Amino acid sequence: MTAIEQLIPALHRALSDRPQFAGIELDALQAFPTTGLAHDHVAIDGTDLLLRVPRQSQMRLDAAHNLAYQAACFERMSQGGHAPRCHGVLTPGPDLPMGALIVDRIRGRVLSAPEELPLAAEALASIHALPVPLSGARAPLIDQADPMAETLAEVRGQAAFLEGAGLHPDSAAMIAEELTAAAKDAADLPPAPARLISFDAHPGNFMVDASGRAFLVDLEKGRYGGAGFDLAHATLYTSTTWDVATYSEPSRAEIDGFYDTWRRAMPQDLADQLAAYLMPMRRLMWLWSVTWCAKWRVESRKTLRTAKHDAQDTEDWSAENTDAALIDHVRRRVDCYLSPEIVARVRSDWT
Repeated sequence: MTAIEQLIPALHRALSDRPQFAGIELDALQAFPTTGLAHDHVAIDGTDLLLRVPRQSQMRLDAAHNLAYQAACFERMSQGGHAPRCHGVLTPGPDLPMGALIVDRIRGRVLSAPEELPLAAEALASIHALPVPLSGARAPLIDQADPMAETLAEVRGQAAFLEGAGLHPDSAAMIAEELTAAAKDAADLPPAPARLISFDAHPGNFMVDASGRAFLVDLEKGRYGGAGFDLAHATLYTSTTWDVATYSEPSRAEIDGFYDTWRRAMPQDLADQLAAYLMPMRRLMWLWSVTWCAKWRVESRKTLRTAKHDAQDTEDWSAENTDAALIDHVRRRVDCYLSPEIVARVRSDWT
């Protein structure tokens, strides 16, 4: 029995306490296969809803604040019409350590990349074009006054793991060069306009419904930051080859087409304001990804964290926290992305 299957009785009890689900049968809850490092999904048969069950917080939040953060992401991004809505929260407790969200179930298929990348561009534009609330109303989401500088600070934090990650010297040298270049970009450019973004827009996080509409379904890392990070995350090699189901190596022309689709879907004045930041954010998003790979290589060796319902920080990259087959896949991807050949290949986008 998988870890998520073991949680089904607790999920059923918590769900049954809600009037909408009174009398629901235990076998109405059906776990989906595990596909990610941070959460699982459980279908609620007979409804158009599913349970999103975290296994950790990538934001280093406690269980309750993690759910509140994710609920805010769903609530705000769904206003663009290309993301699921949140319909409630199941409170964390000893038998349900990270709680769960009740969200729309998007019935459809995975994105077919690279030919359907323009659908992802339209979905992202629907989020990026949303009105940004006044600064006092942006909580609990991260609110970056200077998206380049603040994301660079995140990258530097993750870069602390590079030394312990056993990189090839050539990879380490090239990444160091790129960190220096990214710091210059951040210093030379004025603060970018902050938009609502997902900060996790790799192609595997999109579903396409029967009408051909793409939905971004993984929203736990949303923030007010640089729209260029999402565009990069959707099209970098380290993203398009991450998920087996959406694996692709888009050509330069296909990537250009993706960016062009996004520009056409955005208000013209806003697209113009963001244009100067798109390539620098592409470099910085890649640096975020490869330094995360170094962090995962180090942190995955640790022991699984327990009693997360009582923990102040529920981040947990332990290999014990995820299905072994998925861990093997992630390890192969991380090894690939940190190799000198792939580091050189990706940075050729801008060097």
